[in-house]
This record gives sequence, structure tokens and C-alpha cells, in this order.
Amino acid sequence: MHYENVIVVTGSTRLEQLVHRFNTRAQARFYIEHNGGDFRVYEDEHDTFHRSLDHVLKTAGNLGRMKWIDRKFLPNFLFSEQDIVVAVGQDGLVANTAKYILGQPLVGVNPDPLRNDGVLLPFTKDDVEKILKSVFQNRFNARQVTMAQATTNDGQTLLAFNDLFIGPATHTSARYTLRFHDKSESQSSSGIIVSTGAGSTGWLSSVMNMSNGVFSTFQSSKTTVTLNMAWDEDRLVYVVREPFRSKHSQISLTAGIISSPETLTIESQIPFNGVIFSDGIESDYLQFNSGCSVDITLAGKKALMVQPAK
Repeated sequence: MHYENVIVVTGSTRLEQLVHRFNTRAQARFYIEHNGGDFRVYEDEHDTFHRSLDHVLKTAGNLGRMKWIDRKFLPNFLFSEQDIVVAVGQDGLVANTAKYILGQPLVGVNPDPLRNDGVLLPFTKDDVEKILKSVFQNRFNARQVTMAQATTNDGQTLLAFNDLFIGPATHTSARYTLRFHDKSESQSSSGIIVSTGAGSTGWLSSVMNMSNGVFSTFQSSKTTVTLNMAWDEDRLVYVVREPFRSKHSQISLTAGIISSPETLTIESQIPFNGVIFSDGIESDYLQFNSGCSVDITLAGKKALMVQPAK
């Protein structure tokens, strides 16, 4: 593939979010310090991020045509096959970016290794020149990442790098019909999580921790269940959160593995405030109200994560 462009994607720092909320830096400082916080933490974090970002932007601009966009524009930005995409931020930014691109190489840059875990951010600002040159020359290592796809009965779709959530927008119970493996049942729960291999160490792991903790508390056995999934394996895991048994709802289909070409189908019985969102981005959602049904499958494309040279 011939690459010509570098698209740098970023989000707002916590300081920028505070200034947006309180209009000025001075008012943000007053709010934080009035409540006993240390405003310098936000300033140091902001300055460190922008030092890294400035270096990335300058390097990218020297190597090719460069464009810098904010993550909020991702749903409407048109990527081309000639793009190399560089996400500078936290792990969640990489996940959110991956589902909007078309298989272009995705480079995750950790702007602040002392503060960010960086599971999806294998590079720092000092690595950018070398790794971009290798991608431009088509001499780079990459890791494919399986994604999940939600498709509603009116043709809307949503991809997920880590996980999908299907359920109520607020912490209430939702009623729906779930169909999987030729079985069907009415359920009532606080929602359903569908996880990819990349997301299995995130939200899904917290659900597993809860289940293991409850079981070990009330049973003599200390056996725990773990789930190890590779990022590129073609399967998804769904789990029903807080399933409720009643005259109208059952709990026999509370978890399962979705392999290709299997489909998990969920039909909403939620009058309003039903949503489908992915990777923790609640503002970018599909409505999931009564009359809507959604098919959950493996996505037809995989993300291409650039990796350090072996």
C-alpha cells in the first residue's frame, strides 16, 4: 500500500475539559483549589501531553501531508486508503479511533508514560519518526484485532474495538428478548456486554471478578473462572448483567461465546432510553427502544495495530 498522509487524532486533556466547563482557567483553578485539589496536577498533565503532541505533529508534518483532528469528529471524518492514523492520548482513544477507520495502520502514541497505562500505546513521541518511516516504506509489524459489530433492523451499524453495551441508558432494568443458538427467552437485566479479545481484560474482566467474588463468598470452593482471549481470535463473549428471574423473565442464557458466523439477536422491549454504545463512548450511540432488534456478530474487518519491531 502507498501511504501519503498522516492523520493525528487527539482528545481533550482534563484541564481543557475543566476550562470548557468553567469558561476560564482561573475559574477552573478556583473550583479545584476551593475543593482541596491540586490544580498543578492538571496543568502538569496538560503540559506534558502538549509537549508530546507538538513533537508528533512536527515529525508527521516533516514526513508527509499531516492533518490533526479531534476525536469528536471521528464519526464524520472521511479516511482514505493512503492514510496512516496516529492516536495520541489514552488507551480509550485508540479503541475509539479503530472503529472509524478502514483498516489503515493505527499507531498508538503514549504522550505521558508516567500517567497512562498504555496497553494500546506501544510508542512514545521519541519513536514516532522511526515508526512512521517504517510504515511509509511498508516495513512494519502489525497486530490484527477482532472487532464486534451491532446491526439494527433498520440498517444502522456500530463497531466495537473492546466491547458493546446494549441496554438502558440509566441504571435501571430493561426488558428484551434474547436469541442465541436456536434458543430464545425473555430477560430483564441492567444490560448486556459483548466483549472482544482486546476488551476481555477490561469491562468483561470486572464482571468476571464480581461473579468470582460472589461465588467464593457464599461457597466453600475457591475455584475462580478466568477467560484468556487473544486479540485476533474470531470469537466474542456476551454476558448479561444482573439478570432477574421472574414470571416474565428467565436466566438460562446469561452468557455465551459468539463465533463466526453465529449471531446474537436482541429484541428491545424498552419503551424509551434504550441504547447501544461501544467502547465506553455513551454519546455516540444507537437507539434501542421497543420495536428495534439488533444482531451482534464479528465485524467483517479487523483493526490493524502497528507494533514495535521484533
